[in-house]
Parts: sequence; C-alpha cells; structure tokens
Amino acid sequence: MFEPLLKLYKKPRLIIVDLVLINIAMVFAFMLRFDTAWVNYFSINFLIPLTIISFLILYFSRLYNKMWQYASMAELNSIFKTTFFINIIFVIYIYFFRVSFPRSVMIINGLLDIFLLGGLRFALRILKDYLTKSSNKIAKKRVLVIGAGDAAEIIVREMQKHPELGKEIIGLIDDDLQKQALEIHGKKVLGKRDKIPVVINNYGVDEVIIAMPSAKGKDIKKIYELSNQDNVKVSIVPGVYEILNGDVNLSQIREVKVEDLLRRDQVDLITDEISAYLTDKTVMVTGGGGSIGSELCRQVAKFNPKKLIIFDINENTTYFLELDLKKQYKHFEVISIIGSVRDKEKLRSTFGKYKPDVVFHAAAHKHVPLMETSPEEAVKNNIMGTKNVAEVADEFAIDRFVLISTDKAVNPTNVMGATKRVAEMVIQSINKQSKTKFMAVRFGNVLGSQGSVIPLFKKQIANGGPVTVTHRDVKRYFMTIPEASQLVIQAGAIGKGGEVFVLDMGEPVKIIELAEDLIALSGLKVGEDIDIEIVGLRPGEKLYEELLCDTEENIATEHQRIFINNLEKIDNKLLDDNLEKLTLVAEKGNYKQIIKALTEVVDTYQPRRDNVQKIDFTDKETVRKEIEKQKQEIASTTNQ
Repeated sequence: MFEPLLKLYKKPRLIIVDLVLINIAMVFAFMLRFDTAWVNYFSINFLIPLTIISFLILYFSRLYNKMWQYASMAELNSIFKTTFFINIIFVIYIYFFRVSFPRSVMIINGLLDIFLLGGLRFALRILKDYLTKSSNKIAKKRVLVIGAGDAAEIIVREMQKHPELGKEIIGLIDDDLQKQALEIHGKKVLGKRDKIPVVINNYGVDEVIIAMPSAKGKDIKKIYELSNQDNVKVSIVPGVYEILNGDVNLSQIREVKVEDLLRRDQVDLITDEISAYLTDKTVMVTGGGGSIGSELCRQVAKFNPKKLIIFDINENTTYFLELDLKKQYKHFEVISIIGSVRDKEKLRSTFGKYKPDVVFHAAAHKHVPLMETSPEEAVKNNIMGTKNVAEVADEFAIDRFVLISTDKAVNPTNVMGATKRVAEMVIQSINKQSKTKFMAVRFGNVLGSQGSVIPLFKKQIANGGPVTVTHRDVKRYFMTIPEASQLVIQAGAIGKGGEVFVLDMGEPVKIIELAEDLIALSGLKVGEDIDIEIVGLRPGEKLYEELLCDTEENIATEHQRIFINNLEKIDNKLLDDNLEKLTLVAEKGNYKQIIKALTEVVDTYQPRRDNVQKIDFTDKETVRKEIEKQKQEIASTTNQ
C-alpha cells in the first residue's frame, strides 16, 4: 500500500516540489511581516535568484539520500543545514548586488523553509506509520514487559520501530512506586509484579519479556513463576555478565535459562588494580581452551594485555577460542600453544620464548567420579602438572601465578578434591622461596561448564528423561563462568603471595530444585511429562560442599566477595617427601597405594575405607631406590 507513494518520492520530483515550497515560504514571509501591505514590499525579482541558489544547493546536497519514511531528528538536522545555506547565500547575493530587502523577512523565511520542507518529509513518515499500523492490526502478539528501566525503554522503542515483528506491547510492570501509571513511549506501567497474572489474563498476553539485566536470580525466578502460564512465552534480556558492552537490543532477547534463576549481583571490579598487573603484560592461561580457562582469556583480553598465550592440550577448543579472540581483539597478539602441563620441557621452552608476566593455571582434571577410577591421572595432572608449571614460573621469575582451585579441596572426600588441595600446598611451598607471587583461588561449581550438571540435565530432558539426581538433599554452590573468572582476576590483583583465596559463593542450591526448574523451563511438568530419579551418591561425593568463608579462619580483603583462608603452615621437607611417594605410586598406577599416599599428604582427606591400604613408607632408603628405579624405567621407555 505504501510502495506506490514511495516510488513518486524521487530526487527530480522532490527538487521541483522543494523549489515551489521555498518560493511559497518567501511569499508567506512577506505576508507575515507586512500583513495586507506586503505587496508594496514584495517583488517577483526576489524569487528568481532565490530559485537559482536553492536549486544549486539542493542538487548538490545529501538531502535526497535520506529514506524519509524513517525520518527522525537526524533528518531534521539535514533540512536545517540545507535551508541555512540557502538563506546565507541569498543574503550574500543581496549584499553584493545591493538589493533593497527587509532583513526581518529573512528570519521568517528561514523558519518557514524548515517548516515546509520538513513537513513534507515527516508527512511521509506519519503516513507510513499509519498505513503500517492499519495493515498490521491483525495477528499481532501481545507483549508485556517486566521492568520499566533503560532496558525496557530500548525494547519498547525498538519494537515500535519494527512493526514487522508482529508484536504489540500492551504495557509494563515495575515494583517502583514512583513509576506507577507513568508511560514509556506511550506504554503505561500497569502495576507491580503481583499484578502479572491479572494483566496476562485481562489483556490476553502472548509473551512476557523480563527486561531486568541487573535483577537477582530470586526475583527472576518469582517473576517467571508468575508469568509461566499456558500459551504464554516467557523471554528475558540477558544479565549484565552476558551483555559485555552494556548495550541491549532485540536480538539478545532469549528464552529464560536456569542460569537466570540463579543470577547474583554483578561483580564490582577494582579495575585500577587489575589493569596494573594485566595491561600491556604477557599473560598465559594453562587449560585456556576449557570452560574456565577460555572465559579467563576473554576477561583478561578486556584489560589490553601485550600478548595472550593460550596453553592447552585440546586443539579444537583452543583453535576456536583463538579465532574468536583474534576477531574481537586486533590490538594485541593471541598465541595458541598445544601442550601438556605434564611436559616440563614444553613449558620451559614456552616460558623461554614468550616470557609471560602472569600465569593463570586452570589446567586440571576436574570430574569427581572419573578421578575416583583413575586417581593416578589426577595425581599426574593436578599435582605434578601444577608443580611443573609453578617451578618453571619460579625459574623464569614471573610476576604472578594464580592457581584455579575448588571448594572440593576443603575436607576432601574424593581424589579430585584431595589432589587440588595438594596443588594448593605446592604453590604455598614454592612461594616461600620465590620472587614470584603464588596464590590459589577456590570456588564451587560453575554453571554451564563442560560436563557440569546443567548440560547433563538438558540432555536427559531432551531424551525424554528420567532426570537423575544423586540425593534429595544434595546441595551445591554455583557461580556463573564470567563471575568466577572476574573474581579470579581480581584475587590475582589483591594477592601478595602465599594466599589461598575463597570466593563468596552465596547460598547453596538444592540440585533437585535445579532439576525441577530446568524441567519447568523446558515447558514440561515433573511426574507428568518427565520423572526425576534418585540414583544415590557417586563415589567420593558429599551431600554438602564446604566453603570456609563463613568461619573465623577467613580474613576479609578489600573486595567484599573475596576472602583469604588462613591455612596451616606448610612443612616443605615433609611435602617434598610426600610428593616423591605420590610420584612413585602414580607411575605404578596402584589404586590403593595412591589413596593411602594422598591421605598422608592431606590430613583432612577422608576416602572410602576400602580405598586405603596400609603401606609402610617410613624406610626412606627404600623409597629413594624405588624412585630411582622408576626414573630409569621411564627414561628407557622414552628412549625407545
């Protein structure tokens, strides 16, 4: 309906129309200035030079490059500039040719030019909006926006600008009493959140959009429960962690995820401190292709390092991360190194070539059940791998070394947790005699990381269930990947060397409730569409993970979400002896000997009793001979 009119709206026709309007404006200017006596002052000779000047300026202007059906203040500014030049050139003509012309008329004429030329174009915009509304009155989805802040304003404005989306915003909901009955772009705030079910019912709402990027998870969960009705789609604007540049747009609106229901306050970083140790420095991330490692790379990249080294044994994830980073950040060098933290010579050559200033050590085996059946791999990777990276970091006298640890290192009941506690002890020990500042950061489960509970639940739901939960009362602490990574980087700035930092993980979450939320978010009902099956605790698994940030043994730092765990002192000689034992039994692959050796290093480790075999390690000479023998066997195998 609108296209035929648009075809008539072309440059040659518009120039003619504009010239007519400019001449009309001049006549009206005289009429307004001199009333009925205007003919005594007006001359047709004024219009000839005005028309010539106007034609030249209009022809060479960019006024006709605009799509006037989308006219806005930017287009009005173009009209203002064009008419200004026309009137200025006409004034110059009057001055040089000494034409008798009333000055006051020029001011009135300029205003009339803007009014008539702008009015023509904005008339097209109004007509376009009217015709579009008329043609889209049917089959529009009715949308309710939750929140009446900046994000909501952008959504309302963008949806009004794009009627082709087929959505009509019927109003907004906000708990702020000051906003009740106010409007955003003509859309009224209809009440507080407790009115959501009533509004949905009264207005026949088809979709609810939660536009509250900074809201806490408990608020999102409550709003979702109020909005989740039959035939109502619930969408959300991502949280502040996902909107990295702070801008909200319609393409970011997505379905509600379980991560949204667990959302916490944004981390406030002390950026000056972080910049001081990352900006224009060479930063290396081991395990950089993994869930935590890759996010650490992305967060470090924001602080403009000189070089970013991704060190990982997995070539696929490393390759794609490198592509993403190089595309987004072109002002520093991204280097991918494929290698294992078990290979000390590879580490040494990498450090020697690139001279890193800071190392984030995220490479580790993390899956609890797998490490219960392969404890020798946990020892080789989590302990000896950490020892290798730490010793090479000390050798090259880097500035800072940050170990990524876990809450499972607290009173561990599994091999993974025990090996991570030994890794902490390794860096505490090396810190005593090193110029490098070594520190560790503990946190709990990370939402959405590879192999974590949420991807598992999603796969089970997609397969029709059942969703398996180990125990009805099992609880875990959760943190988003960006949140965890930001706090790790902040802890790296705070550390003076030797600390084991503990992050404030908030309140623990019941896994069965997490499963119920995920099923509901999938549009299904527990017991009707899909079942939850209790399968029992896995080997090495606890009902409750322990964090020490609630005990008197923790020391507050300048950051409210980061604490220092006041751990016991490390006996370096005893630790070295125990590490020799662990190396020996890990190379042999003797399951029970490894468990026993771990209990000797970590006093608080409480494995299953059938894992422990009493072994006498008191004979130092025997241990030394066994180690030498093992080294010879390894050397001969390597040479072959």
